[in-house]
Amino acid sequence: MYVVKSPLSEADLKTVSEALQGALVDLVDLSLVAKQIHWNVVGPRFRSVHLQLDEVVDTARLHSDTVAERAATLGVSPDGRAATVAGTSGIGKVPDGWVKDTDAVGALVDALGAVITRMRTRVESTAEPDPVSQDIFIGITADLEKHHWMFQAENG
Repeated sequence: MYVVKSPLSEADLKTVSEALQGALVDLVDLSLVAKQIHWNVVGPRFRSVHLQLDEVVDTARLHSDTVAERAATLGVSPDGRAATVAGTSGIGKVPDGWVKDTDAVGALVDALGAVITRMRTRVESTAEPDPVSQDIFIGITADLEKHHWMFQAENG
C-alpha cells in the first residue's frame, strides 16, 4: 500500500529507496555503536573520547531522521527496527565490555570508515535518479568524514 506517491519512476524509486534504507540502517547502527562504546570507554582520555562519541551519536541520529523522512516523502516506508538494523548494517562487531580509549577510537575509525564507504556508493547511485536524495547523502558523508578525521587524529 502506497500512502504517498513518488514522482520518481519505479526503477529510480527502487534505486533511491534501497539507498535510503541502507543509509538509515547504517546511521541507526552507528548511533548505537557509538553509544555502546561511550558507556564502556575507559582510560586516560576517557572524558574527551566519551564526549566525542556523543557528537557522533547526535550526528547519526539527526541524519537518520532526515533519511527516514526523505524515504517517507517518496512513499517508501522506512524500517529502523532492531532486527532490520542488526541484519543489514555494514558496521562490523564492536568490542564487548570495557573498551580502552585507544581501542574505542580505533573501533569508531573502523565504523565510520565502513559507513562512509557505503555512503559514497549511495552518492554515486542516486546522482541520476534523484539529486535531492544525493544531496542528502553528500551532506551526511561530509559530516561523517569530519568525525572520521577527528577520530583518526586521536590515535595519531
